[in-house]
Amino acid sequence: MSDPWGVKRAENLISSLQGVLSARVVVSPVGEVTEIHVLAEPGIAPKQVVRNVESALLAQLGLRVDHRRISVAQAAAERAAGVLERSVVREASLRRAVLFRRVGVREGRSGKVVVAVVLDVGGEEVFGEVEVADVKRSRVQGAARAAVLALERVLPEGVLELEGCKLVRAFDLEFAFAVVQVVEGRGGGRMLAGTCEVRESVEEAAVLAVLDATNRWVQSRA
Repeated sequence: MSDPWGVKRAENLISSLQGVLSARVVVSPVGEVTEIHVLAEPGIAPKQVVRNVESALLAQLGLRVDHRRISVAQAAAERAAGVLERSVVREASLRRAVLFRRVGVREGRSGKVVVAVVLDVGGEEVFGEVEVADVKRSRVQGAARAAVLALERVLPEGVLELEGCKLVRAFDLEFAFAVVQVVEGRGGGRMLAGTCEVRESVEEAAVLAVLDATNRWVQSRA
């Protein structure tokens, strides 16, 4: 059955998150997400579930959803116990999930700033930071490089190298476009590309563009 709006992909992604038992995504006739209903395990804060859903959809699908459209219900303990086996089966998948947490810019040495990125990998926060010149182009590059450094901290094998990240305009919108080179042993390298529309900040878009480029590769090796 066709899935033109990617509803099944979004539901599968949400269902793979820690503590989520099931998910249902409702879209309008033009594909806009109007409701997301999540069934979570008992004992997990609903606000945290909402934040995880928002982050996962943005980082892996480039989909920004207002938190008010996400409702969380918690299953009874008996029902949660009944899905224990399924939770164990998807444990490896949960460990591989890479979520965007935050990016910050703080004052560095004279004329420079420090761009710091925090990612969540299987529930563990990893960090990367880079000091760059305090100009827009450098902050974009710095955010992308910091994201790559954070990812490298959790890779059991392979090497990631940022080829570059820049802002481009298309269809009257601004996007961050990132290219990352991956190297695995003697097998040579290959290029991965990702994009993200600039909405909150250019630094956030740069980080999400890197995740868009690398998520599948990282998950297949974690």
